[in-house]
Amino acid sequence: MSLKDQITEDMKTAMRAKDSERLGTIRLLQAAMKQKEVDERITLDDVAVVAIVDKLIKQRKDSITAFEGAGRQDLADKEKAEMAVLQAYLPARMSAEEVTAAVQAIVAELGAAGPGDMGKVMGVVKTRLAGKADMGQVSGAVKAALAG
Repeated sequence: MSLKDQITEDMKTAMRAKDSERLGTIRLLQAAMKQKEVDERITLDDVAVVAIVDKLIKQRKDSITAFEGAGRQDLADKEKAEMAVLQAYLPARMSAEEVTAAVQAIVAELGAAGPGDMGKVMGVVKTRLAGKADMGQVSGAVKAALAG
């Protein structure tokens, strides 16, 4: 079963269970997926769905930071609940050690040296580690590998 089908099934389950918070988050995800399909006239595969989920989670993290800074814990808690639902659709994340090892292997493979090659390395890293690792963590590992 594809990730897209799994999301549709989870929506039906949430509807039957009358789980309004979960249902709202899944509908939000489906709307984002449909928007991408319509805009680009494509059918999403699992990699594209994971990219959309990643983007939505990043938006939630930014919102949580803003809400907590403004003293709106109620809204921050709502965003955290949505983020928890969305994270269920991500594949298992790589550990920090695995990310560092993968980045070092790619840097060696490309023969990259120095901060000037960061763009070249990040291009390859993004395609190989998309959905498997937090891109903020990956960026830090690339900077460290190129600085050393």
